[in-house]
Amino acid sequence: MFKRTHPYPPFIPEGSTKLIVGTLPPPRFVTQDFKLGDVDFCYGSIDGLLWKVLDEAFSLQLSYETTVKAIEQRKNFLQKYKIGICDIVSSAKRKKIDASDLGMYDAELRPIVSILRENPSIETLLLMGGNSKNGPEYFLRKHLKTHQISLILENEAHPKEHFFKLSDHRNIRVVSLISPSGAANMAIGSMQEYKELKNKNPKFNTFDFRVKQYATYFS
Repeated sequence: MFKRTHPYPPFIPEGSTKLIVGTLPPPRFVTQDFKLGDVDFCYGSIDGLLWKVLDEAFSLQLSYETTVKAIEQRKNFLQKYKIGICDIVSSAKRKKIDASDLGMYDAELRPIVSILRENPSIETLLLMGGNSKNGPEYFLRKHLKTHQISLILENEAHPKEHFFKLSDHRNIRVVSLISPSGAANMAIGSMQEYKELKNKNPKFNTFDFRVKQYATYFS
């Protein structure tokens, strides 16, 4: 078993109103052993879909390469739309060299509550996945519990929406989006909304479904 520490500090532009929250990048981002097309930044894996989906949704014309230019393109988007990134896992142990959330053990979490208090403009957490074990919602619940804060369900339809009270005068909205990992494609395929859209347009696919959902919540 080996320990991996998150290679990127939180990136939170001034005035951010939304915060992307995931877990850990693939182990090669810690060792800097990049694949062709990887970007040395949050969600930079060429195998991941977050930036590809946002690229399509917002017509960004992003580069997919290990260059400063590619990093700056992504930072510019986040600054323009006042979106930060702060994955919840600071470090975790793994038995295998893979990016599976289920393969993480003894996860140490970032102090999301404290980070939110330091950034009073943040109103919404965009979770990159649901409440499956070791997913961002799973760890958020665990972290909030240590602060005696409850996650309250507000909308059960997909994507699920919760909120929690950070103070008497501040509620934080929490949206559990479809994971940008290809592993979530099977789950998308079983959703009634996806089936209906697919019936209307046989060319509609799981990537299109993510574009539709992410465009709504990242705007």
